[in-house]
Amino acid sequence: MKKLILLLCLLFIGLATFAQQTDSLAYQLQRKKVNNLLGKRSIKFNQYFQSLDMHTGIFGLQTKKDIRRSNEILMDIVQTDNAVFKELKILLDYRTTVQSQVLDRSKESENRNTSFMGTINKLRNQTEKLQAEAEQYHKEAENLKKLLFVAAALILLLTFLIIRIKSSKRR
Repeated sequence: MKKLILLLCLLFIGLATFAQQTDSLAYQLQRKKVNNLLGKRSIKFNQYFQSLDMHTGIFGLQTKKDIRRSNEILMDIVQTDNAVFKELKILLDYRTTVQSQVLDRSKESENRNTSFMGTINKLRNQTEKLQAEAEQYHKEAENLKKLLFVAAALILLLTFLIIRIKSSKRR
């Protein structure tokens, strides 16, 4: 029975560890997504500044095409920003979920520890009570042994006296 309980405990710990590693892997993947999007945004932002500096028109002026290209890059940046916000929300929601799970686990562990302490105190009190009862039974057994010894000695003494009285009457 103890081996079965130990095996179940080890299995539970293994599953919890696996779940935690899976959770942290998902968190890491989400962080990589956000970092990739931020990297793309940075590249697009640099492209936007380069497009602002492009002047392909007559006398070094910007053309409508240059302005459209800058606007398209700017729209790409906005779309990337929206994607970053969406992924950050997922990441923050995930982090909040993980924090609440950790909080729940800590409360569960605290409750379990409190229960264990209560059980230990209860068992300690029962042990002390049983030890006191065992001492009392031991004292009673010692008293009974003494009483039996005295009774046996009295019986032997009475037997000896009876035999002596009978032998003195015969003479």
